[in-house]
Amino acid sequence: MADLTRKSLVHALNSTADLLDLLGEEAFRAQAYRSAARSLEGLEAEASELAAKNFAGIPKVGKNIAAELGAYMQSGTFGPLEDAASQIPPGVLGLFRVRGLGPKKIRALWDAGFDSLERLREGAQSGGVAGTKGFGAKSAATILEAVDFALASQERQSLSTGLDVSGALAARLADLDGRIAGDARRGLDTVRVARVTVTGTSEEVTARLAGMVEDLAPVEKKPVLAGRVDGVPVEIAYAPAGTRGALDLMMGGPAKYREELRADAKAKGFDLSGRGLKKDGVLIPTPTEQDVTDALGLSLRPAEYREPEHDGIWQTLPPPEALVTVGDLRGMLHTHSVWSDGAATVRDMVGATVGLGHGHNEHYLGTGDHSRAAHYANGLSIERLHAYIAEIRALQAEGLPVLAGAEVDILDDGSLDYPDDVLLELDYVVASVHSLFTLDPARQTERLVLAASHPLITILGHPTGRLLLRRPGYALDLEAVLAACEANGTVVEINANAARLDLDWRDALRWRERLTFAINTDAHVASGLSDTRFGVAVARKAGLRPDQIINTLGQAEFLAFVARQRATRG
Repeated sequence: MADLTRKSLVHALNSTADLLDLLGEEAFRAQAYRSAARSLEGLEAEASELAAKNFAGIPKVGKNIAAELGAYMQSGTFGPLEDAASQIPPGVLGLFRVRGLGPKKIRALWDAGFDSLERLREGAQSGGVAGTKGFGAKSAATILEAVDFALASQERQSLSTGLDVSGALAARLADLDGRIAGDARRGLDTVRVARVTVTGTSEEVTARLAGMVEDLAPVEKKPVLAGRVDGVPVEIAYAPAGTRGALDLMMGGPAKYREELRADAKAKGFDLSGRGLKKDGVLIPTPTEQDVTDALGLSLRPAEYREPEHDGIWQTLPPPEALVTVGDLRGMLHTHSVWSDGAATVRDMVGATVGLGHGHNEHYLGTGDHSRAAHYANGLSIERLHAYIAEIRALQAEGLPVLAGAEVDILDDGSLDYPDDVLLELDYVVASVHSLFTLDPARQTERLVLAASHPLITILGHPTGRLLLRRPGYALDLEAVLAACEANGTVVEINANAARLDLDWRDALRWRERLTFAINTDAHVASGLSDTRFGVAVARKAGLRPDQIINTLGQAEFLAFVARQRATRG
């Protein structure tokens, strides 16, 4: 049976629906796949559990789709997706990476001859796209910007994907002490290659990965095997126990870090590579990374701090044991339920929060359903908001650990989507931008500064609005916005959704001593609460301690913080 997650199943179903729409075939069939994907997305059970029951009893998953999913679990190939993809040129498939292009627009561009990212870019520059029916000069300019972004990001994966794939490889190689390496180990927001290191030989690795990695083959002149898992490039590096430390160090940092280490080693008469540390041609035992740096007379740089942005400051940052961990988080703030665009009830989200087992006596859920301007997300009118708050107060009366919050839209003039008297009924407020991403940078900055200065805002949500690998953040003076947060005591969100990771760790690193942060999942399903690990990775790269993260506070302490925040602003 293939190693698939529920997320893989959802992706396959949605991708199949998109390709069927692109081909103009059987609209009802495409809708069936989308409906099945939504049902799976709202479940808690993992793929293996669903497969054990033959995908029976799942709403919107009929017998045919259940059988197709079952075959996918066995073979690792989703037949309907492969069938649809085989009818579409690879270059056209790449157009799905362009923000703002759905199946209908891609079909129009394909029919006009723009059948790859490169040709679409040329057409957007030359006027060909602007002259295509349904497009114009403005849309061509937007497409050009999005194509440039897609071309720059097409070789990378989300941190979520990188960790999932490298984690699955490490688990398969557990008896060879498989460890996550590379970008995923360091918690980068996106991952180029899912890397793993092991203690063993090429033959041992190959035997254990049979059927899991496509096109597994040696990399010339390196102790590395490379291939792909579900299209994601992977590398598995191997070494005997005596040189494992050198291997881990060389696979545990970016190119600049590795080059500097090699240069330091060479200056001291050593030769350092993934095959080990040598002095005068003699191999020096280095079972651990610490052994390598000790031999070179260097301090071991924590994996989180190995980026160029950490140069010159990493030794002033807290040691890894002092950084925030998933286990430090108590409050799951900024979450969504069926009241707006979530897939679970508030009660179920509370239950999932309590079940996280973070090692504290007190875990609590902070709700964050959308406000009325977010009509596309079933945003709450004031009347519905009152009913929503009433439900939460009833749950509190039962003794359940839940707070009444909302994710309130920041309007175009910087005001919030509910009047102040309504905001005061909430226990806390997350304010976020969900519209007008293309405002002039000065207007966008003023909009965010005004919102960050509002007397009733608790947390500024996903401050730049970026979607990793899909769209950049909106143009604005982020420094001015963060300065407004500092001046007003507004907490800045590190959105832990792997598609956002917003605020970026580089910005959090610069502002680490001036702001208070919240690591929020923005979970729309109960399983999304586990996304805290991605937000924690961002916070750790920024050198953040638990006392700098507001949701490490218990429920009563958090409410006291909000009360002080409001009182201070008068």
